[in-house]
Amino acid sequence: MIKKSLAILSVASFFFAQAQDVSVVKNSADVYSNSASVSDGTAKFNSMAGAMGALGGDISTINTNPAGIGVFITSDLQGTLNIADNKNSSALAGSSYSYKTNHTDLGQVGGVAAFEVNKGTSPWKFVNLGVNFVTRSIEDYTETPANNNITYSVGDDQYFVFDGHAYDRTGNVSKMSIAVGGNYDNKLYVGGGIHIHSANVTQYDTAALTLNSSESGFTPVTSYFYKQYTPYDEDASGFSANLGIIGKVSNEFRLGAAIETPTWWKIDRAYNWYSNSSEYQDGTYSETRHFTSPLKATLSAAYVPSKNLALNVDYSIGVTKPKYSTDDAGSENELNDFYSDYYKSISEVRIGAEYRIQQFRLRAGYAYASKPFDNITMDAFNTDGTSGNKTFDNLYVGERNTIGFGIGYDFRAFYLDAAYQNITSRYANPFLYGSNAAGSEYYSSNNYIYGDSSAVSDVKNTRNVYTITLGWKF
Repeated sequence: MIKKSLAILSVASFFFAQAQDVSVVKNSADVYSNSASVSDGTAKFNSMAGAMGALGGDISTINTNPAGIGVFITSDLQGTLNIADNKNSSALAGSSYSYKTNHTDLGQVGGVAAFEVNKGTSPWKFVNLGVNFVTRSIEDYTETPANNNITYSVGDDQYFVFDGHAYDRTGNVSKMSIAVGGNYDNKLYVGGGIHIHSANVTQYDTAALTLNSSESGFTPVTSYFYKQYTPYDEDASGFSANLGIIGKVSNEFRLGAAIETPTWWKIDRAYNWYSNSSEYQDGTYSETRHFTSPLKATLSAAYVPSKNLALNVDYSIGVTKPKYSTDDAGSENELNDFYSDYYKSISEVRIGAEYRIQQFRLRAGYAYASKPFDNITMDAFNTDGTSGNKTFDNLYVGERNTIGFGIGYDFRAFYLDAAYQNITSRYANPFLYGSNAAGSEYYSSNNYIYGDSSAVSDVKNTRNVYTITLGWKF
């Protein structure tokens, strides 16, 4: 494959983001931002909705506060099986389609080696090493029903009727983490970690349109139109690091704080380009992009009134804004202008609790994550096919609510944990916008359509995650 530089006329940042590809903006928030960590852990971590920042003692805290690795007093190995389903229901013009995908994965495997420091010679009690690997499917299919009132003219007596649309994403994200944690006098715990990320994404943006005519006897023909620059494939690798601390204010209260650097991604991208001019040919081209996710800070508090009960609250916030760049001069300045204008810091609150009854463990948690984009006004189709300016408060990605429950049993040397998570969000899903000036139309064979209006469906996403962890303490 060869590299191709495309000349793109200057347009406003929001319309450029629409013209380039909606999925690029969406994926920057829910694939490359590293913000969906509440379901990327052990069953204990997942059942408490990831709220363990000031408690520690679980390998999954390596991702939120690595000081939690210092809390271990025994070595620990564990593996986690995830069974997940992802359902999208997309509603437009009084109709809706639903589609569910199912996956079973070895979601997590890791361990902590605990090294006790010589007693009586140092206030340091333990220096521990943790290694963890997590992976998750990012398959996401959203199909939207037709609205026959949305049409595009072709000549004097022919027109395309909108017959449906689909975003289809497949792939996986994974993270390998290594962290060191220390226990100072059973009062202060510190830790630091490095993380190697990887992602592979295949993304489709497809519209179904039927060619009709006012002439009698004309047989309608339905064709599938691809958005310019799609389908595309991305193979990405990234690096990040984090530092954390946990302090015992008293025997009952603990406070924690952690900071996570941005994830610096290198994204090798191959995309399809379609030409509406005889001067150029259709082809597949490639480029290398660099994406920097937001820096994130987390504050935590825990209350442990007895050996039987533990409560924890975490608050995380993105401190910086995402940023794109490429090895070649290109259009990422406009995309970054869009983030500058509309991106807002994602904040997340996580609350979790564990109650012990002898060897049994009962756990529950809740997490809320805010939307990543501010209110956006755009030209959108109405049900009757007319269009006008509308303001959306949840475009691309919406607020996320997570509810978790779990149980566990400690067999002394071994333990078995199980968890259930329900994760829901609702967002406005735009498509069909195509700027002729920016070369972002929808293409099918020798036909192409474009317009300044978007169709916007209402999507409800529901994800159910069932998690089982088997561990060994030694």
